[in-house]
Amino acid sequence: MNMTSIFNKLKELMTISKSTTSLAIEWINIPSGTFMMGSPTAEIDRDENEIQHLVTISAFKMSKFAVTFEQYDNFCKNTKRYKPDDEDWGRGKQPVINVSWHDAKAFASWLDCRLPTEAEWEYACRSGTTTPFNTGNNLTARQANYDGQTPYGNYSKGECRRKVIPVGYFSPNTWGLCDMHGNIFEWCSDWLGDLDTKAQTNPQGPSEGNRKVMRGGCYASSAKYCRSAYRSSGYPNQRDYCFGFRVVLLE
Repeated sequence: MNMTSIFNKLKELMTISKSTTSLAIEWINIPSGTFMMGSPTAEIDRDENEIQHLVTISAFKMSKFAVTFEQYDNFCKNTKRYKPDDEDWGRGKQPVINVSWHDAKAFASWLDCRLPTEAEWEYACRSGTTTPFNTGNNLTARQANYDGQTPYGNYSKGECRRKVIPVGYFSPNTWGLCDMHGNIFEWCSDWLGDLDTKAQTNPQGPSEGNRKVMRGGCYASSAKYCRSAYRSSGYPNQRDYCFGFRVVLLE
């Protein structure tokens, strides 16, 4: 077999592997629409950087679940990359953790998709709701993996699992997305910056910055940090045991 044949064979194997990984990602169709991004001033525990403004979003596809270890490990195997630590919580269907924004972006690029914008993430999380959570005015530990000992407002306390759990453990939101609240913080494509007060269409965030936006809260978060409008962030090269991501495709 000559060198050209060897190269073509390797390319074919890589394509098959990528295709298998892509098929393992279950895509949810997110409809186009307009929503109020941010939180109303009366929302309990809101932050000043959650200024409400009108945002229009084009239709796109989002992964039903956060990217899992089995998907990310396949990516690492085929690209000779470092496999992140699972903190002895298991791999397989567990959401991948200990990944930086750069790691997440590399995985998305490998599958010819991308990370969601901050606006897309919140729009998809809300799935038509205007309440603090897509579950309503409260989020219980039976609906999401967060620190149930620090509930929202004056609601009752619940279980604190103290670790990340497999994706899809809880019921999805109205549009079919799982685990948008809690379990892991999810990287978005945007640099962190002030939200614009004027109406926008498909905002991309600032052109530069120091930190990347993260959304959703995690297993160790108080309920208030799992709100649909809550904005967290991390340095692009930062890895942590509660940092993960999901991916999107344009329609």
